[in-house]
Parts: sequence; C-alpha cells; structure tokens
Amino acid sequence: MVVIRLSRGGAKARPFFNIVVADKRVRRDGRFIERIGFYNPTATGAAEGLRIAQDRLNHWLSVGAQPSPTVQRLVKQAAKAAPATA
Repeated sequence: MVVIRLSRGGAKARPFFNIVVADKRVRRDGRFIERIGFYNPTATGAAEGLRIAQDRLNHWLSVGAQPSPTVQRLVKQAAKAAPATA
C-alpha cells in the first residue's frame, strides 16, 4: 500500500519534516516515491512553516494513497491557511 507520511530531517532538537509518498513497508526515513511538501514545526516570523503541492496530493489521493493522521491534520491546516494568503 502507498502512504503519504512525514519523513524526519533536521538536527537534534530542531526537527524538519518532508511530506513524502512512500510504500508502507519502507522505513520512516528510507526510500520514497515522491516528495510533495515540507513541514517545519519550529518556523518563526517570516519563515514558511508548511508547504504542500495540492495538485500532487490530489493525484496521489485519487490513485488510492492513504495519508497518515498527522498528514491529514496538516492538509486541513494548509487548506485553512491558503484562502487567507490568496
């Protein structure tokens, strides 16, 4: 099964997450099919904290990829923030 989940990067105590499409059997930070965005929980000020390529997200959801609960929450957060910036 294909899943949309977070892949951790960054340094100790300074997390940075890529939103990736990967096979469920592959480890968290292992091989992935496509990177569709990022999430920076420590972003402050003018730094961008969340970016998701909506067209690629919709494509993967249409072909059956399952988002993790955290990614679902982030997608809702990005959808709420998108009309405010547009």
